Amino acid sequence: MASEESPVAVTCTAPVNIAVIKYWGKRDEELILPINSSLSVTLHQDQLKTTTTAVISKDFTEDQIWLNGRKEDVGQPRIQACLREIRRLARKRRSTNDKDPPPLSLSYKVHVASVNNFPTAAGLASSAAGYACLAYALAQVYGVEHDLSEVARQGSGSACRSLYGGFVEWQMGEQADGKDSIARQVASELHWPELRALILVVNAEKKPTSSTVGMQTSVETSPLLKFRAEAVVPARMAEMTRYIKERDFQGFGQLTMKDSNQFHATCLDTFPPISYLNDVSRRVIHLVHRFNTHHGQIKVAYSFDAGPNAVIFTLDDAVAEFVAAVRHSFPPESNGDKFLKGLPVKPALLSDELKAALDMNPTPGGIKYIISTQVGPGPQILNDPHAHLLGPDGLPKPAA
Repeated sequence: MASEESPVAVTCTAPVNIAVIKYWGKRDEELILPINSSLSVTLHQDQLKTTTTAVISKDFTEDQIWLNGRKEDVGQPRIQACLREIRRLARKRRSTNDKDPPPLSLSYKVHVASVNNFPTAAGLASSAAGYACLAYALAQVYGVEHDLSEVARQGSGSACRSLYGGFVEWQMGEQADGKDSIARQVASELHWPELRALILVVNAEKKPTSSTVGMQTSVETSPLLKFRAEAVVPARMAEMTRYIKERDFQGFGQLTMKDSNQFHATCLDTFPPISYLNDVSRRVIHLVHRFNTHHGQIKVAYSFDAGPNAVIFTLDDAVAEFVAAVRHSFPPESNGDKFLKGLPVKPALLSDELKAALDMNPTPGGIKYIISTQVGPGPQILNDPHAHLLGPDGLPKPAA
């Protein structure tokens, strides 16, 4: 924390994570404690990230927050939970370490601005990146050095997994107070350099059933969800951890697809049923299975969160051919040059045999665009003052 007089500003970025063993359902709605453990892959921030600036100042009269340029209600319970928890940890740290009274800055109000460089609330884990970034930025300005799992989790459960890079496990924990429901890294972002992720954006609109509402209904009405959490997930967590440690793509890919399918089966088992996938999502599933069957092994694997967009995991040597298969099956409508974003992918020609094996009528414009990315690190602090989203007055800088 800087001097008591001048405003303290910190800007951070945080990544999106994609669960390969899914989290769905809470045993405690207020503390956001899950009914099962989960495991995710952190995606690289060069392609997908949230950027957040937090500023505290003696001159601010109230907490304020802006998301993607729009002022939001700072009184939202989850934002309040994050703020309360960070301030509690900051006071606790001061009272433990110092005999002096806590600094005045602990009572200063905070202004926060956050932007995503990808669609918000479209099933691309925007809330996970957003709350991880909020927790990380608040911890920096208030001088908190503590595991932030609990803070981020109270914003959005899966946000605790975005506090680390690489491959991350969120342990469900058993304690009623949630102190043991924390995230930990299973393997670093450098562990499996060949692994790639392709995000097939089917629809960038806001989803009709939010994850929070969907989960609550599933917990109340789906016997399959209860069975999954108790009888299926524990063994899958151990299995998936082993596949990652051994860099076994066959095992990793198959289990990723099975777990995605089972998650969506619990959504259909919910009453009334919830369907996050659409016709294009289902066509992507068929495309992946036909592509793999043609090759006689698992070359690509899909995973769908609570939305229609597909995340495809593959190894670097299969990326070009699969992107060509997507272009063939979902010809870009008008944005041919902007269809592929992120890491460059060399053009590849499909063999006549593969085209015949895909055996799909093209769906022009079904996939809006592809984001090509890889495994990446956890939150980062940006030291360039020009990166701040808020000006010296604590208000959003005008858009460039």
